[in-house]
Amino acid sequence: MPAPDRPQNVYTLLVEVGRKSGDGLPDGATGAGLLCFATGCDEEEAVRETVAVLREAGLAPLEVTGHGSLEERLAAGERIDAAERALMDRAVAENAVIVAELTAFGREQEDEEGGDAEEADGAEEEEEEEDGEAGGADRAAPAADGRGRPGPRRRPQG
Repeated sequence: MPAPDRPQNVYTLLVEVGRKSGDGLPDGATGAGLLCFATGCDEEEAVRETVAVLREAGLAPLEVTGHGSLEERLAAGERIDAAERALMDRAVAENAVIVAELTAFGREQEDEEGGDAEEADGAEEEEEEEDGEAGGADRAAPAADGRGRPGPRRRPQG
């Protein structure tokens, strides 16, 4: 008897990635932030799938911040515009991880903020040895708006 289907929710995740050879990030970038919409029975499953897809795509995920399911965000009073909602609906329809926005981090930006640009490169070697297992990395979507998200739940990836 097959297992009953568990309901899928769509979760909003902010993923910080470091550098990795062949990652496709711009020259001079020290990493990037990715706004993703991912499906899962719970947020932990959505995080695992997102990390696996990004690794399969040649990226080096360092940290994932969960901003909750669509229902949780609406209950918290967030307004979700039509473009963002359409990307969430696409993630559910395709049972996919949608990368809605990618923001590259550069050395100039870190230097202005007082950060150590060399420190950001250190995590690259550690993550480079790990390989992802899931497919679907070709399912990227065009950029949505870049509004900040309140109340993150941080999950270090290591």
